[in-house]
Amino acid sequence: MRYEMLVGLNVLDEARYQTYRTLMSPILSTYGGGFAYDFKVSQVLLPEAEKEINRVFTIYFRDHAAMQAFFADPAYLEVKKHHFDTAVGKMVIIASYEQHAE
Repeated sequence: MRYEMLVGLNVLDEARYQTYRTLMSPILSTYGGGFAYDFKVSQVLLPEAEKEINRVFTIYFRDHAAMQAFFADPAYLEVKKHHFDTAVGKMVIIASYEQHAE
């Protein structure tokens, strides 16, 4: 079963964030992963306290174990350290779930 997460970010540096996405995408694909939806948000009507976001997306993996392995991958962690951590102010996992085949 595919494992998916709905994520909200407060992106502070669009160019650096795009570099992060470009560099991490090949690593993500080795775990059967990708992005299904990706939105830039202009107005949040009901934010959770202290959770300002301007980007929302879904990221998926072939299964939950692949998600855990991806986020522990040394190559991914290096890209995250140099690009994501400096480009994003806040991150919130809005939901995570297994998506059953139809």
